[in-house]
Amino acid sequence: MKSESISALKKEVESLPQELIVQYCIRMAKYKTENKELLHYLLFKAYDQQLFTNEVKEEVNQQFGALNKSNLYLAKKTVRKALKTTLKYIKFSGNKQTELDLLIHFCKKLKASGLPLYHGKVLGNLYMRQVERIEKVLSTLHEDLQLDYSNDLKLIK
Repeated sequence: MKSESISALKKEVESLPQELIVQYCIRMAKYKTENKELLHYLLFKAYDQQLFTNEVKEEVNQQFGALNKSNLYLAKKTVRKALKTTLKYIKFSGNKQTELDLLIHFCKKLKASGLPLYHGKVLGNLYMRQVERIEKVLSTLHEDLQLDYSNDLKLIK
């Protein structure tokens, strides 16, 4: 079965009655946890980006708090899980400023974790990819915001 384009789906959804749209949203939320989390974000968190960012930062802090530093393999898994969580919430938000806040926080936590970032390829590459992503997003923002975030970028480099 081939799925339709977004524009075709949008036209069809606009022609549906509200009760049916609600039923479809609830049905989609039942099938996948990420759909349910996105719906929760859109309904309850999207209005206050600062509160949302702080909650995500706290979740990432908890994941880094559970970091097993004695076993590098397990530490890498935990770091990847924290990055996956960060990227998921960035995708939900769609806001460049929130993306920068969360990525910078992740990089600061990774750097402060005491893990050997440059002794192995995996963690070093993961860290550098996030720094490159921060630079790319930073270049798309307004100049005033670029100045605000450039100091944070210097700290994590």
